[in-house]
Amino acid sequence: MAVYTQIDNPELYFQTELYSGDGSTDVSHTFDGSEDMQPDMVWFKRLNGSANHFLYDAVRGANRSLVPNDTDSEATSGEQTTFLSSFDSDGFTLGDDSNNVNGSGQSYVLWGWKAGGGSGSANTDGSINTTSTSANTTSKFSISKFNTNTATSSSSAETIGHGLSGVAKMVILKPLGTDSWYIFHARAGNNTYMTLDGTGASTTNTNTWNNTAPTSSVFSINTTFWGKNTNNIAAYCFADVQGFSKFGKYIGNGNSNGPFVYTGFRPAFIMFKPAGESADWTICDTKRNTFNPIDGDSTLNANLTSAEHDGSMDFDIVSNGFKVRNANTDNNSSNSAGIIYMAFAEQTFVNSNGVPCNAR
Repeated sequence: MAVYTQIDNPELYFQTELYSGDGSTDVSHTFDGSEDMQPDMVWFKRLNGSANHFLYDAVRGANRSLVPNDTDSEATSGEQTTFLSSFDSDGFTLGDDSNNVNGSGQSYVLWGWKAGGGSGSANTDGSINTTSTSANTTSKFSISKFNTNTATSSSSAETIGHGLSGVAKMVILKPLGTDSWYIFHARAGNNTYMTLDGTGASTTNTNTWNNTAPTSSVFSINTTFWGKNTNNIAAYCFADVQGFSKFGKYIGNGNSNGPFVYTGFRPAFIMFKPAGESADWTICDTKRNTFNPIDGDSTLNANLTSAEHDGSMDFDIVSNGFKVRNANTDNNSSNSAGIIYMAFAEQTFVNSNGVPCNAR
């Protein structure tokens, strides 16, 4: 029997929330989708003004922030630790903040992912054990924290367990000291990395991921690149799930009748970047973009503090993927390295019983 999807309702594992800040302390927000969801990772961005992105996860704790657009260290003290009060059974609770996540009269977007629920436990599948891993083997998303202090040497090949029970297609690592966000993407190659906080093209370095593809249990690093006894490192790992998530690549054609990209679902969220050239990381979602063509007037960039703005990158979201409708090189470059993307579903194309789903 064919497996069409493991996930009939994507909102159990990923949701987008739009809200207005009120500047108050301990403000509870629930997701307004059809299902309650307790998120294990949340990513905030103010829409109507310049502000950092902020990311929190349940493994490190609700009071420890990271800034995706910058190399900042994990905040363990100061006001950033009060922005998120808790991860709740049906959403999240915000603290007091004048601008970044709960400013009075300001508008925000939050993207939330469910991992394994809570802070997780140690994973011993790799040569380096994680301090803690929270993994969801249905949605194939995990959050981990590890340290290279148990590595064999300062120039050794090591592995880290991710807990996905599926081959990781995208790995995002953030050393919790002052350092960049390093991204492995399977379609960019085992010997390259990109940085989420930068615009650079993929960089060739055989030591970053030890020039080794992830397996269904571990991903690889080499301490020649990462060092030994480094700061703790946060790891966010993803695998493809038919009908729910896709980590792919497409080649643009440089004209307004761009390529169609098949995902097998109607996307709720897409983040993409040309791998072979300098460009921003662009994010779109169907909560802020409610009709086609989308994204032209509501671009957000993961590597910038900019408010929501006109990025001139129109494309259509359809029941089984997306269709590029603009010649902008940021999403339609004909460079042979392609445009890599990560996407999560609003609605699967065919449900687990093989029945086509209605387009929204």
